[in-house]
Amino acid sequence: MQGASVLFSEMTPPAGQEQRFHNWYDEEHIPLRMDVPGFVSAQRYRDLADDAKGFLAVYEMTDPGVMKTPAYQEVKTKPSETTREMLSTVLGFTRYIAAETSVRRQPNERGISAIDAPLLYAVWFEVPESAQADFDAWYELDHVPHLMGCKDWLMVRRFRVIDGEPTSANRLALHYLGDRSALDSPERATARKTPWRERLAALPWFSGRYSLFERLGARQIGCLR
Repeated sequence: MQGASVLFSEMTPPAGQEQRFHNWYDEEHIPLRMDVPGFVSAQRYRDLADDAKGFLAVYEMTDPGVMKTPAYQEVKTKPSETTREMLSTVLGFTRYIAAETSVRRQPNERGISAIDAPLLYAVWFEVPESAQADFDAWYELDHVPHLMGCKDWLMVRRFRVIDGEPTSANRLALHYLGDRSALDSPERATARKTPWRERLAALPWFSGRYSLFERLGARQIGCLR
């Protein structure tokens, strides 16, 4: 169910069209992509920000090149009338292609599959090239180990953003949480106060974007051929 790269896509349906949007997404938009070789699975989420009305889909892929294959281009360039209409009316559109650079999993003590965690916490950064080695080392060697001290921090996946819009973020971390209380845990508080993080936080570019999502519906599985 987990690939080496992801397509991260957000959309907000027009007012009064939410159920129609869900039907289209679940019955047409995702299934068409699951038939494309290289698409491993897809999971939808609901944005939990105050007053948010948007939805996220995270597509697991074998590699970023899947987006350039003839099979995917056939799906993308020949949409149905329903797809044309829906894509012309949605708001809050984001689309990022990212390659996984690392993954850290919590021991599965409670029988929870980390990738199907009930909550997904997405963290974005735009890191200058000159600071990327330091930033990546901090995240891997300092930040993630502290977070994983919390048993509800089930998995952390880090990605290099290859392409996307609307922002120019180049680092993405997906945190899979067993419970919302993990965000208020002592382990996270410690992770945000280390000397290494405080040094980076003083730099002008260190300004992350944070979003919390709730898992929505069942994961759809690709053809795996």
